Amino acid sequence: MQSFLPFHLPDLGEEEVESVVEVLRSGWLTTGSKTKQFEHEFAERVGATHAVAVNSCTAALHLALEAVEISAGDEIIVPTMTFAATAEVVSYCRAKPVLVDCRNDTLNINVDLLEKAITSKTKAIIPVHYAGQPCEMDRIMELARHHNLKVIEDAAHALPTRYRGRMIGTIGDITCFSFYATKTITTGEGGMATTENAEWADRMRILSLHGISRDAVNRYSPEGKWYYEICCPGFKYNLTDLASAVGIPQLQKCDLFGEIRHRYAALYNEGFKDIAAIRTPPVEEDIEHAWHLYVIQLELDQLRISRNEMIDHLKKHGIGTSVHFIPLHLHPYYKNTFGFVPDDFPTASRVFDRIISLPIYPKMTEADVHRVIDVTVALIREYRR
Repeated sequence: MQSFLPFHLPDLGEEEVESVVEVLRSGWLTTGSKTKQFEHEFAERVGATHAVAVNSCTAALHLALEAVEISAGDEIIVPTMTFAATAEVVSYCRAKPVLVDCRNDTLNINVDLLEKAITSKTKAIIPVHYAGQPCEMDRIMELARHHNLKVIEDAAHALPTRYRGRMIGTIGDITCFSFYATKTITTGEGGMATTENAEWADRMRILSLHGISRDAVNRYSPEGKWYYEICCPGFKYNLTDLASAVGIPQLQKCDLFGEIRHRYAALYNEGFKDIAAIRTPPVEEDIEHAWHLYVIQLELDQLRISRNEMIDHLKKHGIGTSVHFIPLHLHPYYKNTFGFVPDDFPTASRVFDRIISLPIYPKMTEADVHRVIDVTVALIREYRR
């Protein structure tokens, strides 16, 4: 039997090793010059004016909500087809997440349902660029401006992604990226918030380190002062120079990684094009997909096995997969707290039972991709009705 192909492996080279060793030898391990460099290069890469590095995309989302002054009793619109972080940060602010169903094709938030979710308490929308495909940002921004709402983009999957010629990271009020181990570039754990608003950037930076006044953050440097002031209650969300040392060379490889992901997505599309029981992910016009995920939908009425059984069979054949995501409304917390039932979000409930995320990452080879295709197609043919 062939060796097991993991769902994901990070692509790390000598550049990352040398960068980390440089930081270790410098004696400065926490937030410092490397993190500032990473912020500057990331802002340049996406075309944003300000970038604030933090220790996760969850932290970035939380700080974004704090920066635009979300507070208790406010309502924030969130897609149900997302990871826990997108909605839990709303609860951090003692606000209420208002869930909206997804589209059947891209699995992005269904913009046609947004208007009816808006109330007098709504203060922001958090669109999630599912799998790396951007949401319908023109429509979302138009709706947000009409109702005086802020737009905080969850771009955990969306680097590099373009929407109608504009980089994700420059469209919404604040955009939040992830550098978790499985993302398109990684720092192990990490995140970034970008914005054009200097006041919000400044507030996020201060809040990211206990609310310490900006001029005292570097108090251990030769130019720093021992004295510091707490401007407001903050958090411990800063990104270390060790993590940034990995992020800088990863960012330099971002375009190369993107090219490989595009090529592998094209191979998958070609390999599955004649398989009626597999629905491949569609790509909207005038966008650049990051292909963080390659998610197929099984046409279960044509098969004698379930999605879960298909995943088990793939695993037995040495192929790792995942599911993105279990919709929020199906989790006990949201069911018990808000009384949600599956029929409240019929599209997400339906597609959840048929989606599988296949491996797609630069560390794979084309032979690996063809192996996934061959095994998947063979299983589909074996278990078709």
